[in-house]
Amino acid sequence: MSGTRTIVETATTLGPIPKTMRAGVYREKGIVRVEEVPIPEVRDHEVLIKVAACGICGTDIKKIFQRYVEPPQILGHELAGTVVAVGSGVTKWKPGDRVMSFHHTPCGECFYCEKRLFSQCQQYKTTGLTGGFTPNGGGFGEYVKAMPWVAERGVVALPDNVTFEEATFIEPINTIVKAVQKARVAPGETVLVIGCGPIGLQLLMVSKLQTGNLYTSDPIAERRAKSLTLGAIESFDPTNGKLVGAIRAKTEGRGADAVLVAVAHPALVTEALAAARPGGRVLLFAANDPVTKIEFPAAAVGIDEKEILGSYSAAVDIQDTAGALVLQKKLPVMDIVTHRFPLDRIQQALELAARPTAQSLKILITHT
Repeated sequence: MSGTRTIVETATTLGPIPKTMRAGVYREKGIVRVEEVPIPEVRDHEVLIKVAACGICGTDIKKIFQRYVEPPQILGHELAGTVVAVGSGVTKWKPGDRVMSFHHTPCGECFYCEKRLFSQCQQYKTTGLTGGFTPNGGGFGEYVKAMPWVAERGVVALPDNVTFEEATFIEPINTIVKAVQKARVAPGETVLVIGCGPIGLQLLMVSKLQTGNLYTSDPIAERRAKSLTLGAIESFDPTNGKLVGAIRAKTEGRGADAVLVAVAHPALVTEALAAARPGGRVLLFAANDPVTKIEFPAAAVGIDEKEILGSYSAAVDIQDTAGALVLQKKLPVMDIVTHRFPLDRIQQALELAARPTAQSLKILITHT
């Protein structure tokens, strides 16, 4: 029979699989509605996962509130849950396995994969995890399907002592490790993290594995205080216009060896370049939309030899080492979780993520 057979014909299941599920469906700019939608059918070499928890990523917010993708879609890619069905030919997974899943997996053979530019691989750009509609993660639904290339190489087993909520950090921490590696953070170096939201604090956690000379900045006092509990030596309020002078004062007038920018604001690139020493590096983590234009003094690069680096998404060749940081509890990821919302309140959760308060950091959607 062909690979288009239905769940009933091909899948080994944990039990009866319902035909429909609840999902937060992105329907129009800024709006996600909880709807009843079909559960994706599992075909040969595919895996169906019942989602337990899914983190809200800044990319989800941009897609929804700035309409960077066209509706309808079921978003959410920082997810973990239980395998409930596997298609014919699946040997690595069985119903009942506790897992998390990446939504992108590269081919491993193309020009870009050979250059370790996995996120530029055409297969990587083809999302392999879906809750329905155009594949785009799907963790805001109760079930997601991993397509063959993800089921084979992008699903990670969870030990019993790791909660589903902890496991939602495996994908974002991979992206953070990749970024810190691209910034070439080295022992003894001084690092400035601009922005103490969930991404900035994760950049801080991972950078701390390399160096203790860490400084942060954020306009929200509570976020600055949180960064101090996670390893920053000092945290600065950038609204007073003294950030560059403050970081230079801590480095004998030079500036930071590396500046990690975790806020998508063009003006911060100029400030980050000013805060970096000659020959230093500026890593733009949050500059990932197709609309924003960035201007900066050419001399900062052409004369001062400062580097501007970008980092996007995860890297498959660090999947095990980056995942171990979460699985072996080497990072205090749960310290930044401030809110959990059930699926019924997903719109409220997304609005809080889009317009954070002094009390909000990482927000999770939980499925019961």
